[in-house]
Amino acid sequence: MKKHIFAMAVVTLAAGSAFAQAGDTLAKIKSSGSITLGVRESSGLSYTLGNGKYVGFHTEMAEVIISDIRKQLGLSALETKYQPVTSQNRIPLVTNGTVDLECGSTTNNAARQKDVAFAVTTYVEEVRMVVKANSGITSIKDLNGRSVATTTGTTSVQTLRKNERAGGIDFKEVYGKDHADSFLLLETGRADAFVMDGSILAANISKSKNPADFKIVGEVLSVEPIACMLRKNDPAFKKAVDDSIKRQIADGSLAKLYDKWFMQPVPPTNTKIGLPLSEATKAAWAHPNDKPMEDYAKK
Repeated sequence: MKKHIFAMAVVTLAAGSAFAQAGDTLAKIKSSGSITLGVRESSGLSYTLGNGKYVGFHTEMAEVIISDIRKQLGLSALETKYQPVTSQNRIPLVTNGTVDLECGSTTNNAARQKDVAFAVTTYVEEVRMVVKANSGITSIKDLNGRSVATTTGTTSVQTLRKNERAGGIDFKEVYGKDHADSFLLLETGRADAFVMDGSILAANISKSKNPADFKIVGEVLSVEPIACMLRKNDPAFKKAVDDSIKRQIADGSLAKLYDKWFMQPVPPTNTKIGLPLSEATKAAWAHPNDKPMEDYAKK
């Protein structure tokens, strides 16, 4: 009996893998009655509340996509399996068929497009800087002679240095071990500015003792299109995902989701991030596309 069950499990796994390799995720989903969603445990767009509960703007959007796919396939029920992923394993888990759809905080870029496909952009991240509200700093030029914090292992300060407006500007770099530590450098006066993704800056401001003491200022240093990730060469599944996202944009439900997760108090601490919808994200919604980051850098 055990051998029989094991053999059935092997056949099921092999079938799922075959569907994935053949580029027919919809057939895999219909056959198994389930879909595996890749989620992040700690991100501005997807995070966990513990006990296997995953929430966030991208997570809830993905759940709507899955509901639309269930209806398209004519299924009365469709089980969603949540698979936590990291920056290191998210692409391999999609390409090997473990994860069917990843909706975390993945940047669509040209290098990744060689291995995976992306749905239409649903969030455009902007690298900005946060300063104390009374600092007098309003732009890159005001950083001359100042200390700028960023998080170890990120590229934000390099992005700042490459900006054409940073020519001739001399500033000192100080590093935090994580985003909270970098914000603490600003909060305690050891740095005059903290350069990072706008959503991360806004989240740290919202969790500070006195949010009104800080403001996000200056030029947008870079933009990165964030999108759900799926396997390459599967046009039917990509169309199903894209069609759902486009419907959510068109009927206003995606905007309502954004308001829920960025402009209203959110769990677990019921703090408000307070990050209004950016012009770049509005533009991506107005003209849905799956352009990589490199296209955004073109002038």
